[in-house]
Amino acid sequence: MPDHQPELGWMRIFVEVATLGSFSSAAARLGLTQPAVSYQIRRLEEQFGVSLLRRQHRGVELTEEGERLFDVVAKAVNGIDALARSFRLEAQKPVIRLRTDYAFSALWLIPRMHSFRLLHPETDIQIVATQRFEAGFRDDADVVVAFGTGAQFGAIGTLLLREKVVPVCTQGFLDRNGPFDSPKQLAEAILIHLDTPMPSPWFDWQSYFTEFSVIRDAHADRGDISFNTYSLVVQAALSEQGVAIGWMGLVDTLLQARMLVEASPPLEAADRGYWLVPPRSANAHSEKLSTWLMNEAGKVG
Repeated sequence: MPDHQPELGWMRIFVEVATLGSFSSAAARLGLTQPAVSYQIRRLEEQFGVSLLRRQHRGVELTEEGERLFDVVAKAVNGIDALARSFRLEAQKPVIRLRTDYAFSALWLIPRMHSFRLLHPETDIQIVATQRFEAGFRDDADVVVAFGTGAQFGAIGTLLLREKVVPVCTQGFLDRNGPFDSPKQLAEAILIHLDTPMPSPWFDWQSYFTEFSVIRDAHADRGDISFNTYSLVVQAALSEQGVAIGWMGLVDTLLQARMLVEASPPLEAADRGYWLVPPRSANAHSEKLSTWLMNEAGKVG
């Protein structure tokens, strides 16, 4: 027959009695009556089959067995109390909702998040990634980073990253298929496309070549590939599938690490890019995040 396991509801009572050396003091701290505390200790001693406390004229002291039990129980109670405090603190942590698109969150924001956590460890960020910004997109977000034009966001936002693009590929792909010293040469290469609504809200390959007065034969069989998210476009370029349009600010770390290289001339839009849009009602936490975003964007060269 297995040994009878003692109940554990007595642990805090025992720790308080042992710490204060008094049934009455422990009862007062716990909001119990002195007889109730005395009864719990007596039951505990019956369960363990040993005396845990030595009753004295003024208070009590631990027996040798009581000391051994106290060493174990005090650690458990203190550990549980500390864990409960941390749970409460985490529940009280301010949470900032940042709404942005998949490309910005995956390629720009997440690699830099450690910097924000070091500056503001008391604040959590909830990233809400979406490709479409419906009417009222500011209503459920503290900060919004959205791609668009000055006509769309200039009255309410600040231009965070101006749209500057450059064709990118791996050095290996460039060595085997290049050089692409001019956009006209690049038009003959295998290109990686990002599927977008027409007309595209950002530079795509058609608008890139138009800026350089290059006409690319859309019917030539070159083996172009397309993806519906920019992260997959970048991954395909890293896998040497072709040349992609690289947005500075999103692929700059890959260029710095030489995982990707510039394949042809860059191109920049006048007032288009990622805009920082504050909430309708600013607060201290949203301002912290907005300031950090502006500082980090200023580091992009």
